[in-house]
Amino acid sequence: MKMKKSDIGVVAVMYFVCAFFYSQMLQLKADSQTYPRFTILLLFGLTTLYLVQMLVNWKRHGVQQGRDEAFLEFQSAQFFVCLAATILYLVLMYFLGFYISTVLFMAAVLLYLRVPYLHAGITIIVILALIYFAFSRFLGVRLPVGTLIKALR
Repeated sequence: MKMKKSDIGVVAVMYFVCAFFYSQMLQLKADSQTYPRFTILLLFGLTTLYLVQMLVNWKRHGVQQGRDEAFLEFQSAQFFVCLAATILYLVLMYFLGFYISTVLFMAAVLLYLRVPYLHAGITIIVILALIYFAFSRFLGVRLPVGTLIKALR
């Protein structure tokens, strides 16, 4: 498998993301840095492994353009609908809170992408359970409640 030139940009962006989040993490209290540090180091390590794989492929098989293949089956309507849904999700999160807007967002996007109902339902339940136990219970992170939900209390 040849190395793609477009992969170089992906690796550079991922290293930039790691550096940005690491600099932001340093602004947290020392006892709050454990999970972000682990996540950033994991991302950095995976990116480095990908870079090593790219270099091995470059030595063995050479380089190919890669950009044309990446957008060969690009569906602009699908992209823009998902982008609009993501923006709407962020707005809904402000009003309805994290859990309600996440269920609505995931259901809408998964059904739009024609994921079978059973698979979509299982995905939504599993992701919400993981988020609840990882963030709310284990890490004690308070997720956004939403202004409308606060007003109803």
